[in-house]
Amino acid sequence: MTAVIADILPPAVAAAESTGPEPSAGPGLFPAEEALVRTAGPARRAEFTAGRACARAALAGLGLAAAPVLAGRAGEPRWPAGVTGSITHCAGYRACAVARTADVAALGIDAEPDAGLTAGLIESVAGPAERAWLAGQAASAPGVCWDRLLFSAKEAAGKLWYPLTGHWPGLAELTVFPGPAGTFEVRVAGTRLTGRWLARDGLIVTAVILAPLVSRPWPGDQRSGNDWPRSASGRGPKIRRPDSAIGTSLMLASRRIM
Repeated sequence: MTAVIADILPPAVAAAESTGPEPSAGPGLFPAEEALVRTAGPARRAEFTAGRACARAALAGLGLAAAPVLAGRAGEPRWPAGVTGSITHCAGYRACAVARTADVAALGIDAEPDAGLTAGLIESVAGPAERAWLAGQAASAPGVCWDRLLFSAKEAAGKLWYPLTGHWPGLAELTVFPGPAGTFEVRVAGTRLTGRWLARDGLIVTAVILAPLVSRPWPGDQRSGNDWPRSASGRGPKIRRPDSAIGTSLMLASRRIM
């Protein structure tokens, strides 16, 4: 498999990915990371270890030494000072993307199998307007699993939003409309964000990135302008203190942020 996630990320973001079965052995965990999965079963431990291996490789891409990547109260990765990032995994694939906060304020990535959602799940993922749009897309462009793409885009948006605000956006707060040219728009709490998606090698991958307050072209980027605006209005989200009681899911209560 060729690289997937890197193709939808700007040059300021370093990414690492791995494919195939999750290895039963590999780079060891730091003691503090080990404590997070001490009581976990073999499958969860392998998943966690593979994700942290990608995190170390991605951090090395920024020229940073390996360091523990612990977890916040919702399971989100806690990055070294001055770094933002996101980890994702699905069957046979895992990836990490990181950037310096001087270049990227926040980011979220997600990977899903390129297959339709389980019957009945879409009602829990999409609102009426989104479902109507999905029906039209399924008829006009059946080559893309649009429902899975919508799901993945919301996962990526939630991973970006929570570290900034301490709040998981509920389904009624998040609206996503993917475009056929590999982009999508996310509307959340009065803010519009843009993202990118790609379907390749049996995967759907999505990324949402929030640029820092001072927007400038990505170093070495030959695209016209900045393809990753802070938001369509040019403003980032209002940062709020973490809620005293945070919802446990973006789409499904059992899904972890990694």
